[in-house]
Amino acid sequence: MASPGEARIRPATLDDKAELVGLIARSARELSAGDYTPEQVEGALRGAFGVDTQLIVDGTYFVAEADGKLVACGGWSKRRTLFGSDARSGRDEAELDPAVDAAKIRAFFVDPAYARRGLGSAILERCEAEAGSRGFTRFEMMATLPGARLYTRYGYSGTERVHYEVQPGVTIEFIPMKKSL
Repeated sequence: MASPGEARIRPATLDDKAELVGLIARSARELSAGDYTPEQVEGALRGAFGVDTQLIVDGTYFVAEADGKLVACGGWSKRRTLFGSDARSGRDEAELDPAVDAAKIRAFFVDPAYARRGLGSAILERCEAEAGSRGFTRFEMMATLPGARLYTRYGYSGTERVHYEVQPGVTIEFIPMKKSL
């Protein structure tokens, strides 16, 4: 199995979209099992979790390839939308001003067979470096409960949990997190 040195990280392309859908679903279903119920995960996969093609078009979404397949993904955004896939309503595609706004860290998922091998960390480091090279000095995200453990190790803070409705009567918890360079 791949380590960050054995995996190739590259910008995602629109041709990756179908494979990303499967990767995100596998990751959410298996790696979130200790934090969310299956009903919460399935609801989240219909909007809160998923592919945001705007990130791909912007060139700010990355994939890790190993063993001939996509095994991790994640990105950052220069747009106001904080989280969610193309299917999520209420998106705001307005561009952020790095002098006053925080870049958004978005949509990190790792194939369960490749978890805890440093791939999410490698992608996060790339996102922070690229956003920093474009003038951003602050980052924010809407972290999943399992993702918050990774982000905390990288200096992100946030403890308040918010509830987001993923289907009528079903909510999922997220943790808004921030970091300044």
